[in-house]
Amino acid sequence: MSNSSSLKEFLLLAFADTRELQLLHFSLFLGIYLAALLGNGLIITAVACDHRLHTPMYFFLLNLSILDLGSISTTVPKSMANSLWNTRAISYLGCAAQLFLVIFLFTGEFSLLTVMAYDRFVAICRPLHYGTIMGGRACVKMAAAAWASCFLNALLHIGNIFSVPLCRRNVVDQFFCELPQILRLSCSDSYLREVGLIVFSVCLFFGCFIFIVLSYVQIFSAVLRIPSEQGRHKAFSMCLPHLAVVSLCVSTVLFAHLKPPSLSSPALDLVVAALYAVVPPTLNPLIYSRRNKELKDALRKVISWAFFSREKMLICPLTCVTSALSVMLWM
Repeated sequence: MSNSSSLKEFLLLAFADTRELQLLHFSLFLGIYLAALLGNGLIITAVACDHRLHTPMYFFLLNLSILDLGSISTTVPKSMANSLWNTRAISYLGCAAQLFLVIFLFTGEFSLLTVMAYDRFVAICRPLHYGTIMGGRACVKMAAAAWASCFLNALLHIGNIFSVPLCRRNVVDQFFCELPQILRLSCSDSYLREVGLIVFSVCLFFGCFIFIVLSYVQIFSAVLRIPSEQGRHKAFSMCLPHLAVVSLCVSTVLFAHLKPPSLSSPALDLVVAALYAVVPPTLNPLIYSRRNKELKDALRKVISWAFFSREKMLICPLTCVTSALSVMLWM
C-alpha cells in the first residue's frame, strides 16, 4: 500500500473470532450502551426540565453528559455492528470521522472537567464572589471555549494525520480508529508534524491535570478550615463526585497509553481501550447522582413523568426544549 489515496477502508480489531463470542460481545456492549444512554439521557432531561437545577454546576454537568453520550456513541455502535455482521471493515471517511469525534469528545470531556474544577474552587474558596465570577455569561463562555478549543484541536489532528501518506497495512490494532494506531500506519519519515501536535496536546492535558490538582489542594485546605462538621461534609459532597470522575478518566487514559511495553498485547489493549472509552461515560451518571439529593429528586420527577403521566409526556418535550435554551442563554 503505497499511499492513502488508494486506501478505501480500514480493518478494525475484533473482540472475538468465533460467532458465539461475537454475539456475546454484541450483547454486552448493547447493555452497556443502553445503560449509558439511559443514565446520561435522564441527567440531560432532568437538568433541562427542572428549574432548580439551572445553576452553574448542573449546567456543566449537562454539558458533560452530552459529551459522554457523544463519546460512547462514536465508538461502541460501530464495534457492535461489526460483531453482529461478522466484519471488521470501516470506510476511510468513516474512520476519519470517528477519529475526529474521538479526539474532539474525549479532549472536550477533560477540558470540561477542568472548568468544573474551577467552578468547585470558586464555590468553596470564593463563596462571596461566586455569583459574580460564575454568572450565566461566564459559564456559557467557559463551556463554549472548552468545546471550541477541542474542536480546533481535533481539526488540526485530522487535517494533519490524513495528509500524511499511509505506507503500511490498513489494519488498525484497536476496536475503533485511535490516533496512535493510525499514526503507526504512516510513513516513518512523514509524521513528525503529528508527533509535534501530540506532544502539544499532551502538554495541554498535563496542564489541565496540574490545574485540577492545585485547585483541589486549595479546596481541601479551605474545607479543613470550616469549623462545623456539617459544613465540611457538605463541601466534600460537592467535590467528591467530580474528583471521582476525574480520577476514573485520568487513570484509565494514563494506563492505556503509558503502560509498559512488556504488558502490551492485543487482548490487553482491547480491554484497556474499552475501559477508558466505555466505562467513564457509563459510570459518570451514577457517580454524580448517587449522593446528590437535588438531582435524585429531579430524576424521580422525570421518571414519573415518563411512566405515570401521559399528559406530562406531551408537555415535557416542549418544556425541556425551552428550558434547555434558557440554560444555554441564562443571564
